[in-house]
Amino acid sequence: MRELATELVGLSPDVILGSGAPVTAALRNATAAIPIVFVQASDPVGARLVPSLGRPGGNVTGFTNFEYGMVGKWLETLKALAPATTRVLLLQNPANFGWPGYAKAVSAVAPTMPVEVTLTGVRDASEINDAMTAFASKPNGGVVVLPDTTTSVHRKQIVDLAQRLGLPAIYPFRFFVADGGLLSYGIDVLDVFRRASSYVDRILRGERAGDLPIQAPSKFELVINRGTAKALELTITPSLLALADEVIE
Repeated sequence: MRELATELVGLSPDVILGSGAPVTAALRNATAAIPIVFVQASDPVGARLVPSLGRPGGNVTGFTNFEYGMVGKWLETLKALAPATTRVLLLQNPANFGWPGYAKAVSAVAPTMPVEVTLTGVRDASEINDAMTAFASKPNGGVVVLPDTTTSVHRKQIVDLAQRLGLPAIYPFRFFVADGGLLSYGIDVLDVFRRASSYVDRILRGERAGDLPIQAPSKFELVINRGTAKALELTITPSLLALADEVIE
């Protein structure tokens, strides 16, 4: 990423759009002059992308994706569809900056569900297979897949394993459910990029990136895969169905 960021900055663009905290950090380290608009960074202050959400200053601004407390909503929604779940596996790359934040948030909310949470960092396909297979050796398990490049890249493997091992799983983005995942609750990714384009436009018209406040998501969506629910012998309650923005047949 550092090499690509340096190459991109060398082309002297008027503004750069970066997706995710690692990409944005690489771009910021490569230039303090070219404006950068980021999308999908959970904690831009904690990741040291900007000093403040309201007044980012410098040459970086953008749009966040999830607060760490969202993990409570994922647990709650998973149990609404799979109420027998008493054990939950959290999957994310431990190198992700947000890993400690999600770990702290889930430790606070899990006892209120109540569920027993297993935190497992996965870096590649082999570790994903080992973690999910070992976890499925005991009953009443479910999976919360956290937002990360690693889990997104290996989403088909995760989705297939969850179904084969009989593990109800909730995902952060719709595209997991489109690939056969059980359900997702998260931001509308296209909406975030559309909103980011407005910042790009304002910067091209002369405004400074550092004067544009960091914005949180404004649109969330619940997506359920009815076929996967049926395969896992789960019943979608009318109340949950009423909350769904989309049901994939």
